[in-house]
Amino acid sequence: MPTPQLRERIRKRLHDETGRISKEAPFTVSLCYPSPYRVGMSSLGYQRIYRALMEAPGLGCERAFLDDECEADAARLPEHPVTYESGRPIEEHPVLAFSVAYELEISGLVRMLQAARIPPRRRDRDERHPLVLAGGPLTFSNPAPLGALVDAVLVGEADARVVVAMRAIEGVRSRADQLDALAKIPHVFVPSLHAVLPQVGAEDDAVLPAFSAIRTPNTELSDMFLIETERGCSRGCTYCVMRRSTNGGMRIVPAEVILETIPRDAHRVGLVGAAVSDHPKIVDVVNALADRGCDVGLSSLRPDKLARGDDFVAALARVGYRTLTTAMDGTSMRVRDSLDRRARPEHLVRCAELAKKHGMDRLKLYLMIGVPGETDEDVDECVAFTTELSRIVPVALGIAPFCAKRHTPLDGAPFAGIDVVDARLDRLRRGLKGRADVRATSAKWAWVEYVLAQGGE
Repeated sequence: MPTPQLRERIRKRLHDETGRISKEAPFTVSLCYPSPYRVGMSSLGYQRIYRALMEAPGLGCERAFLDDECEADAARLPEHPVTYESGRPIEEHPVLAFSVAYELEISGLVRMLQAARIPPRRRDRDERHPLVLAGGPLTFSNPAPLGALVDAVLVGEADARVVVAMRAIEGVRSRADQLDALAKIPHVFVPSLHAVLPQVGAEDDAVLPAFSAIRTPNTELSDMFLIETERGCSRGCTYCVMRRSTNGGMRIVPAEVILETIPRDAHRVGLVGAAVSDHPKIVDVVNALADRGCDVGLSSLRPDKLARGDDFVAALARVGYRTLTTAMDGTSMRVRDSLDRRARPEHLVRCAELAKKHGMDRLKLYLMIGVPGETDEDVDECVAFTTELSRIVPVALGIAPFCAKRHTPLDGAPFAGIDVVDARLDRLRRGLKGRADVRATSAKWAWVEYVLAQGGE
């Protein structure tokens, strides 16, 4: 049973939600997110699957999340996970459907199963246990490590495929028969029956766009209505899982569809996609939302697009941007060229100038360190160039160690090494002390991510 503290936390969160779908269905599954609520409810993919299941006749789902306290303590066993809608333990549902965003969330999946007293290893479960499925962004890269844990993986886009999968096992009593039925669905991987992972699946463009079902202030993106502006990406960045993905590139959602889908009472809007700034009408969309009085956030702003004219950054300022965030990608121009990135020094200088012109507080740049072939000289170039930018506007760097992902041109490239990454980060921090804010993710955890990203079952 959940503790009084957990029950009260769930009660308050449900009270604050807008748009939740109330439904009782003959076949109801537990829709699990292996990170805390505030992360899971910020995931457009998770919300899309929730809406798909709740809109399907005869099907339904109840949401469950990793215990909040686990985020600060990786060794902590979570409270027994229960669903938000009914308070039932997750193992009382016939299916646990996990949405897994990236490699380190695999640990959250394991811990939720352990806390529910479900054997984490697939081979140790039997007819007494619910079927465990997984999908999500991780499946675009390398879902193979999930094969030891889950009974089936929906590989790639699953907007409609998740309903097809539930229909296939609805009313089927035998676990073996359920797995046989799932194995017949394209782009569904059943580890006990398949030797090879299928290709990433793409849905028909008719299902676009994905958009929020539920809004809540208790997330990373407080009360923000999320909607995708496009799906996939036409760029060829050599490290990126989404490069030219699913149907060969970027599938554009028309501007009028985006604007018609956003509720009039939505005051905060998040435009989501792998390359939002590549949408041909993105400035028009942002300005239209500014006319409605919305605060707007955009993912994946590319410096070559921001620098093309004054109108894009001006529109961002209209919708409340105080920090202009984009990507430097690599520590030097040579490294960026090796990654097939279009960001040029003149683009980033122009971004700094536009941020200052439109009254923004800072320029935030994301980049990777430890890219194959990188040297101390590349780090020194980053120090010199960032110093130049900081003379125009305050600069913050958000840094992640490079982790090679499967199904990319850099698949199989080695991890630079924890010591090497830490030494280069120290070199960068010392060079930029007093000139820029430098924040980086852990080199040790990046190594764990790399091992899982390149690993098998």
